[in-house]
Amino acid sequence: MNKITKINKAVFPVAGLGTRFLPATKAQPKEMLPVVDKPLIQYAVEEAYEAGIRHMIFVTGRNKRAIEDHFDTAYELESELEAAQKTELLRIVRAMHPDDMDCSYVRQPRSLGLGHAVLCAQPLVGNEPFAVLLADDLMCGPEGGPGVLTQMVGVFQKLPTSLLAVQEVPADHVQRYGIVAGSPAGEGLTKVDRMVEKPKPADAPSRMGVAGRYILTPGVFDHIRNNPRGAGGEIQLTDGIAKLMATEGVHAFQYRGKRYDCGSKQGFLEASVELALRHPEVGPGFRQYLKEVLSGV
Repeated sequence: MNKITKINKAVFPVAGLGTRFLPATKAQPKEMLPVVDKPLIQYAVEEAYEAGIRHMIFVTGRNKRAIEDHFDTAYELESELEAAQKTELLRIVRAMHPDDMDCSYVRQPRSLGLGHAVLCAQPLVGNEPFAVLLADDLMCGPEGGPGVLTQMVGVFQKLPTSLLAVQEVPADHVQRYGIVAGSPAGEGLTKVDRMVEKPKPADAPSRMGVAGRYILTPGVFDHIRNNPRGAGGEIQLTDGIAKLMATEGVHAFQYRGKRYDCGSKQGFLEASVELALRHPEVGPGFRQYLKEVLSGV
């Protein structure tokens, strides 16, 4: 097993078409949809940066140029803000890409599933453990506490095996998730011995669903590459991790915090409302507005 315990790189699979948000995603990436004042992908990158990761790897596809532009330097915008002495806005723009953060981009040429997207990042990841963050899942740690990936990095430093963020899901939702089962291995930890991708409720081994955060050892790449196509004719990341369990330990971590499924309209709206209420600038006014709206319902 690779004994490196520091996570230096994060992979963001962002090549999906975002069909559930059409027509909004016809000409822009779903990952650029804003929740209050930041796009989804920025929340994920900030979470990785908070966890100490400095190399961000984006697995992109056609029509995803806006993501590259978002994390690039905007010289004209910065010059105008500087000339207008809009120092706070200038600080916000520059904070999107700190000087110590590197961004790399690789194309996923065909939509062959999440496992294939992760495999596309292998030349940039190399032979070291890495994180995977799905921007559709907007993850918030407990108020005043560490983010979800920061929690996972802390666990990995003590237990350097592949680690999956999990949450308990309703029985009628298990078909939306990769579901894991196993034996207790410490506080919030389960040593996984079974993993099923989107099972029917009657076939689910548990109700512990994998959320959109992973820390994976590089051994997963060979298992993804050699695995046949799974559910939906795609190369499933879940199948690669399931094979990895035969040679390495894989653990599930029940994180502290909340996940918003921003791949669905309902989850996206919930995230927008709840994060707006917490926002220091718009929160108080928005809270009053909601009270007025609800009083008239």
